[in-house]
Amino acid sequence: MTTSATTRAAERPVPVWALRTARALPLLALPVCLWRLPFGFGFQMGMDMPREELPLWVTVPYVLALSLLSEAFALLCAGLVRPWGERVPASVVVAAGAVAGGAFTVLTAQWVLTTFELAGFQDVGFVNGWWRALAAVVSGLFVLWGPLILALTYAYHRRRRA
Repeated sequence: MTTSATTRAAERPVPVWALRTARALPLLALPVCLWRLPFGFGFQMGMDMPREELPLWVTVPYVLALSLLSEAFALLCAGLVRPWGERVPASVVVAAGAVAGGAFTVLTAQWVLTTFELAGFQDVGFVNGWWRALAAVVSGLFVLWGPLILALTYAYHRRRRA
């Protein structure tokens, strides 16, 4: 790509919906990160299942790291709408965004189908409906993450192509 083509691609405006979506992604991931923190300390969050007796020195760092990585990746999606995201070759960004968005979409869809007994799958029960509802709301937000990454990646691709 020539310098003038790169300049033109960088000058194309980011759609307003893409800016708002990129800002919302860390907020969509936050409830899930907060939801999983008690698991590190052995609290089951209303799930009716046997508790694994792992030491806190294993579970707490694992859950904290998972939550911090989730938020870091959500914040990294801002590169799809910010000038610093245009310093990397577009093909690399589009490939990474497509793989990440597709993977999150498949993984979260499978998890939700299993957890909430949809489509005949069942993995976890809840002690009451309130815990199930809270888990559904939190998971529902997280399920949006993959498709939103795919939408942002597509908008990035359209904006950057020559």
